[in-house]
Amino acid sequence: MAILRHENGTTYTQLSDITRELAPLNIQLNSWPVGDNPEIRELLAKDALDDNQKEQVLQALDGYFQQLQQSAGYQSRDLIVLHPDIPNLDALLSKFDKCHIHADDEVRYIVAGEGIFGFVRPDGSQVEVTVQPEEFINVPANTEHWFYLTAARKVKAVRYFTTTSGWTPEYTDTKVRSGLAIV
Repeated sequence: MAILRHENGTTYTQLSDITRELAPLNIQLNSWPVGDNPEIRELLAKDALDDNQKEQVLQALDGYFQQLQQSAGYQSRDLIVLHPDIPNLDALLSKFDKCHIHADDEVRYIVAGEGIFGFVRPDGSQVEVTVQPEEFINVPANTEHWFYLTAARKVKAVRYFTTTSGWTPEYTDTKVRSGLAIV
């Protein structure tokens, strides 16, 4: 279950409370079941996956992709698999742990592991949301945010794209304030 934490330490774990707190940013957070397929569950339990295994997971979850294609015009999807044994993991993650925006929505479906999205609210305050397995988040275009992994440093996430060109981070001057980390 997702966890939202404010700078002042206030923490929410109920989806209704988190949804209310994210509403000013138009961020969508939902729960999407992965299903009970034992082969898919076995793949999601592994640290690393080859391209064929990634495609097997994607195909098993394509019902959600088809919904997004029909409702919002999404064109492609992939599966990102991050774990501590990836060479240069810190360098890869450093592209996203600073405050930035995208020209396109950032849509993630966490299928294993967890990650933390931070946001700048309209009043300038900052919050962070730990997104966990079977949770879907849609961060609208031009929303100031950042992302990093929890201490486990593992995540498998389906990324959905309307285009891939609008997904390059554009850094802002907003500083991520320390003390928000939920680990």
